[in-house]
Amino acid sequence: MKKVSFKTLGCRLNQYETDALVTQFHQAGYQVVKDSSMADITVINTCTVTNQSDQKSRSTINQAVRKNKDAMVVVTGCMANNHKEKLEANDKITYVVDNERKSQIVSLVDAHFKGELVHPEAYAGDVFGFEAVDQSLHTRTSIKVQDGCDNFCTYCIVPSVRGRAVSRPLDQILDNVKRVVDNGFKEIVITGVNIGRYNYEGYNIEKAVEKIADLPGDFRVRISSLEPDGFGPDFHRIFEHPKMAPHLHLCIQSGSDNILLKMRRMYTSSSFMDIIDTFRKHQPDFNFTTDVIVGFPGESENDFMETVRLSKEARFSHIHTFRYSRRKGTRADRLDDQLDEKLKAERSEVIRKISNENRIQYMDSMIGKKQRILIEKVDGNGMAHGYGEHYLPILFKAPDAARNVFREVVMKTVEPADPPLILGEFIPD
Repeated sequence: MKKVSFKTLGCRLNQYETDALVTQFHQAGYQVVKDSSMADITVINTCTVTNQSDQKSRSTINQAVRKNKDAMVVVTGCMANNHKEKLEANDKITYVVDNERKSQIVSLVDAHFKGELVHPEAYAGDVFGFEAVDQSLHTRTSIKVQDGCDNFCTYCIVPSVRGRAVSRPLDQILDNVKRVVDNGFKEIVITGVNIGRYNYEGYNIEKAVEKIADLPGDFRVRISSLEPDGFGPDFHRIFEHPKMAPHLHLCIQSGSDNILLKMRRMYTSSSFMDIIDTFRKHQPDFNFTTDVIVGFPGESENDFMETVRLSKEARFSHIHTFRYSRRKGTRADRLDDQLDEKLKAERSEVIRKISNENRIQYMDSMIGKKQRILIEKVDGNGMAHGYGEHYLPILFKAPDAARNVFREVVMKTVEPADPPLILGEFIPD
């Protein structure tokens, strides 16, 4: 039995596609191992959204090669699209597979071991050509509903490496959800590149998610990263469904309308806050997390202070902070007034501190309230670790704690760890 290992960088969509590949390799008779030094094949699912992402991807490739010089190395993901020729010139890499053909990696590897002469581009591209996940590296699983993006933000190369927006047929989505629920998964994460723009035969993202939540079974639905301009004014209503997790990662990027315009973002800071206010009017505890880019070309001190103001006002419980990274082929790369890295680092640290303060405040506000925890692991002391519906990490002791089961707890205290978590008290049935 051949052994295969995986390394995944970047977004939740990459994580989903790795899990789908894990399933495909398992079904094809391969043994999945964690340690690449023990593997016959290592699949590296890369990210290229920033220069730092490229560096991490290159480092991961080099580590895999050093740990196991005899293994087949397959590099896929967005870096495989963005730097394909450079990667193909590396004789330590066996195959470079673009995103469009990622779902064909198992067929390619099979053909290789049968001694066939193969080339990735000989396989037909299908961004939705993955099986329903039954073997996963996680307790939750994602459902890919959409790929690609048509927004063309001035800083972003995603349309270049993921292609134009395309929506998955709804019947395929619903069938995929049914199958992963039958496979035992209890949390479904809706994912894609720009899922707010889902549109298939009259079904937008709201209607599609409603169909998913209405399926039978004991599971909950979470929506992954979402742009604030691709859904209607009643989007908040789908979160009234008991299966919907009251949490959204809603990307703001900047609190300055001047910078949002330069970024070619299709909203203003006030329209963004209108979304936040509408949600919290109906669910005061609703949890928002976000992405922020600091140091965009021309970002003045006043522009940055607008981001600081909005970050506090919106009370994001986590802010994923990026320093602006120049990417060739984007319009922002050609803009004047590029900021120096030291200033970017200083501004990044300011936002990270706000994020930490917001997180503690939000956790404190949830003390005394109940959460339904999906247990992800149980340690040797019988302490269960998991996440509640509001996407807060919770630690508690239960006599029958087991991985991948729901348990009710009362949130008792905030543990000032790094990152902080909540200590809960188990509620017996």
